[in-house]
Amino acid sequence: MGDLLFWHRLQFGFTSVFHYLFPQLTMGLAFLIVLLKVLGLARGEARFGQAAAFWIRIFALAFAVGVVTGIPLEFQFGTNWARFSRQAGGVIGQTLGMEGLFAFFLESAFLGLLVWGERRLGPRRHALAALALFLGSWLSGYFIIVTNAFMQHPVGHAVAPDGTLQLADFGAYLFNPWALVQYCHNMMGAVVTGAFAMAAVGAFWTLRGEHEPQARLSLRTGVLAGLVASLLVAFPTGDQEGKLVARHQPVALAAMEGRFHTGPYAEVNLIGQPNVAERRLDNPLRLPGVLSFIAYGSFSREVKGLDDFPQDQWPTSLELLYYAFHIMVGLGTLFIALMGLAALLLPGDRLLRTRPLLWVLMLAFPFPFIANTAGWMVAELGRQPWLVYGLMRTAEGTSRRVHPGQTVFTTLGFAGLYFVLGLLFLFLVSREVRSGPAGHS
Repeated sequence: MGDLLFWHRLQFGFTSVFHYLFPQLTMGLAFLIVLLKVLGLARGEARFGQAAAFWIRIFALAFAVGVVTGIPLEFQFGTNWARFSRQAGGVIGQTLGMEGLFAFFLESAFLGLLVWGERRLGPRRHALAALALFLGSWLSGYFIIVTNAFMQHPVGHAVAPDGTLQLADFGAYLFNPWALVQYCHNMMGAVVTGAFAMAAVGAFWTLRGEHEPQARLSLRTGVLAGLVASLLVAFPTGDQEGKLVARHQPVALAAMEGRFHTGPYAEVNLIGQPNVAERRLDNPLRLPGVLSFIAYGSFSREVKGLDDFPQDQWPTSLELLYYAFHIMVGLGTLFIALMGLAALLLPGDRLLRTRPLLWVLMLAFPFPFIANTAGWMVAELGRQPWLVYGLMRTAEGTSRRVHPGQTVFTTLGFAGLYFVLGLLFLFLVSREVRSGPAGHS
């Protein structure tokens, strides 16, 4: 049973991590495309429309690969996680169905109009199509977040006579406080990804001396949007997310900081290595009281350590959770510093002449993908060992009829397929970048 659970978790983790590389880009770009279209209408300048057309093509490529890589996740609910689907399907099936029936079709329909319908629609209606695409993309994200938030903080449900979970209060489920905070935090992270991608392409064109109007526009838009979104990821959305974890998942908060012992003036650890066997953090560099303040708003507030909880309720991958959390926070801090420095150099076009920083912006685009992946790992590893927090353990959700060998075989198949898809995506995107904004005009 242990091997079965391990392989089911590994396959779902691998497929979901690879899949989310693409929705975080499309959701971020959807907002930035609307911004470019609106600015183009307001100022009447062709460069905004040309830049938007380029990013719509990048969006379309990422959307296509995201659809293909998302399909296996849906099937795994019925294969690898059949008992979970039977137990919780009466609740989470509502939002998963709404995501597919409403948001996905809205997004895909208007994407076609955006890619091929600009001449027929005209500037204003094409901008409205971009707005509809944005709404569909972000609505899709909300339904998925609501589904996950129920697993983190289950509300709006009742237990049926057969023991399954059924929806009792749709409003409470749909507007779960955990979902609202997690959604805002997640979407700002997606905007950071889109903004870094936009700034990287603008920096690339600037360094090559190509497509000067769109290079300057993409660079400026990416830097400013990236700075604002990075700040919003940290506060208030990240701050509120931390307070929710402290209130509802205190054992996860302790694990994130490698905190084994309860006490006041709880510290944030800048560095350190969790030593689970001896229940301590090795080689720590600490900021006393900061964790107490972040979690409860008071530097002297007591924060529980892992020793206050039964060990069978500790996150099952404690070290990985600790490092993922610190990677997420560390990269988020660097994003603010990098985009803040770049924004300071925007006046007078000083950024365009600062080639070392342009190189940094160009090469930094993968890091938001890493930070967002680490953030989701924190959320999912912190919830363990629960599949639905406090109601259903992860070990109780797997399918008994799918054997480890079958899961290993299909995981290898997915790995090969995703490797090919990843190479194809990178090739097509690099071709678009080399062609530039007017590559298909």
